[in-house]
Amino acid sequence: MVNHATGTFEVKLTPQKPDNKEAESSGVARMSIDKKFSGELEATSTGEMLAAMTALKGSAGYVAIERVSGTLHGQNGTFFLQHSGTMTRGTPELSVTVVPDSGTGELVGLTGKLAIKIEAGKHSYEFDYTLPETH
Repeated sequence: MVNHATGTFEVKLTPQKPDNKEAESSGVARMSIDKKFSGELEATSTGEMLAAMTALKGSAGYVAIERVSGTLHGQNGTFFLQHSGTMTRGTPELSVTVVPDSGTGELVGLTGKLAIKIEAGKHSYEFDYTLPETH
């Protein structure tokens, strides 16, 4: 059975220094991610993002991994989210998926996809997920 969780989140992205001269001139930016989720997912997360902007305004891409720690509908544990996003001339396409077998605690066996919405500068999420019947 697919479960549904919704809520809001705050995110802080902090630029990180390139590891070396090649990375500095590559055009790839690296950022740390700090989030606080509220709603049916009460959690914090930390992670890393790599992003590339193109010369054409409105086109870019990013990948990220973040470790989420907290409660999902009252069940406690941690899991990883994997992001893959592109923006093609202002049109976004985003996939945020639970990393297989990354759930711990009461979230062992968690699978799912998280949708991010940004409206008037406010971030919200819709999380469709499944957990094994033993939970």
